[in-house]
Amino acid sequence: MSSFSDQIAAFARKTEAKIETAIRKIALDVFSEVILKSPVDTGRFRGNWQVAIGDVPTGTLEVEDKTGTVTIGKVQAEVLNLKAGDTIYLVNNLPYALPLEYGHSGQAPEGMVRITVQRFKPIVEAVARELNKQ
Repeated sequence: MSSFSDQIAAFARKTEAKIETAIRKIALDVFSEVILKSPVDTGRFRGNWQVAIGDVPTGTLEVEDKTGTVTIGKVQAEVLNLKAGDTIYLVNNLPYALPLEYGHSGQAPEGMVRITVQRFKPIVEAVARELNKQ
């Protein structure tokens, strides 16, 4: 028979695990949406979304990723290390990232980040519903 303190500790571990699962899923969903909303010509812009925990990525990449699959795969790998309280960054350091965000592309006239930020609450609610079913 387990003690009350053992039961509390088990509850805390289970709750922390659920929170971290939710945080990881939210980050993956939000970042994937930004990547997939990114306009595509050569695929360089989509391939230059960089993700990191704790430090803001610098520089640019020589990557073309028209579908976004490779870039989302990198996000997926990074969010596996995400813990409650961590800060995770998604940045695109190409010089034309800001103009694209503010309507320079007919493919994404409303931007990518601003549109996704508006959807943050519904994304969080969808993740919460999904995790409550488990």
